[in-house]
Order: sequence, then structure tokens, then C-alpha cells
Amino acid sequence: MVKPGVTTGDLESKAIMLIGQAGGRPTFKNVQMPNGKRFPTALCTSINDEVVHAPALPARVLKSGDVLKIDVGMEYPYSAGKSGMYTDMAVTIAVGDVDSRTRELINTTREALDLAIAEIKPGNDLNDIGRAIQKHVEARGFSVVREMVGHGVGYDLHEDPQVPHFEVKDNSIDIVELKPGMVIAVEPMINSGDWAIKPMADGYTYATTDGSLSAQFEHTIAVTDKGHEVITKL
Repeated sequence: MVKPGVTTGDLESKAIMLIGQAGGRPTFKNVQMPNGKRFPTALCTSINDEVVHAPALPARVLKSGDVLKIDVGMEYPYSAGKSGMYTDMAVTIAVGDVDSRTRELINTTREALDLAIAEIKPGNDLNDIGRAIQKHVEARGFSVVREMVGHGVGYDLHEDPQVPHFEVKDNSIDIVELKPGMVIAVEPMINSGDWAIKPMADGYTYATTDGSLSAQFEHTIAVTDKGHEVITKL
């Protein structure tokens, strides 16, 4: 559906319909944010310099050259009185025509997630994931967002542990060993400029501080006895 002239509200309506048809529930809509506000939509649709958490509002019209991040969480199966399991995923899509450096940003972010997933196996740890992402991204002249990280997922939308997308060299984040049965969401957010981000006035969205473009890809991955399984594989 992503093309010039489509609104993020159009994407929101379609997502809600598809999730319902599948027997699930959108988990972002009405979730309480750290600032106490309730998130208003099922999708996050962050555009260009917006990094994460932009609501999918009807008034936002996509135009050629935009870089759109679609982030969606789902509980499945969903029925009253019964709890399902949670997944979380994101993709970045170029709207219409974008320049070669923008295309490289998108491709590099997708490749970084693939390299991170390859490191998910028993005996490795969270720094193996973050190191793989950071090395690949910085070698191509891009930067890894530090303020936002991945997370555990499965029985709830956000669980421990925090999953950094960069190598942690201090005690700011616990670097845990990967073990069978763990389920994590890995979601590198990669900027074309500096890695720093800032909150926007709407109380939901974060954007790059320098106005540079940002891309994101995310999967929910289970650690298995033999390696991993990508739960949200398309």
C-alpha cells in the first residue's frame, strides 16, 4: 500500500483489519507510554528524520522520497479472558524514488539485523548482537541509536532483557547469555548522521537531533537448542 498519496491513517485502518482477521489484537494502541500518555494508534509510522513512535494519523500524507518506518506489535491468538503471545516487528520502506545514499541506509539497516540474527544462538550473549550491528553500520558511515534498544518479548509487549544494538563496554546494560527459550525483539535504529535523538512535542515521537534520516528493521526471534527461529519472518 505504501506509495505517494497514501496516508498513514490508510495504513492504520488496513493493519487493524488484517490483525483482526487473523484473530489477533494490536498491542501498541492504548498502551501506556513512560510519560503516562496512551499511544493512539496500532502502528508506529515514523517518517524521514523521525526515528520511532510516530502515531499513524489520518492527516499524514506520504510523498515520493519519504523514508517510512512501519512498526507493529500484535497479541495472538486473542480472545476475552485469555492471554495470547506477543510479537513485535518493523520494516523501512522507500516511498517512490529515493537517492542512492538513502537506499544504502535502508539496505545497511536490513543487513545489520540479518547479521545480528546470525549471532543469536545458545552460548552467545547480547554483546555479540550489538557488536555485529555496530561494526556493519559504522563501516558504512552510519550511526546506531543508543537511547532506544531492543527488548524481551512474548508474555508481554516489553520484557527484560534490554537488547542493545551496539557494543556495551560499561555496566549501563546487563549483558546476558542467550539460552534456549528466550525470545527477544532486535530492532536496530540507524541514522544517516549523528546517533543522538530527541523527543518531539507530540509526546510520542523521537527524531534525530541533526535532522538526518533514520531507518529501522525489527524481528521477534526465539533462541532454540540449535540456534534461533525468526517468529516474524515475512
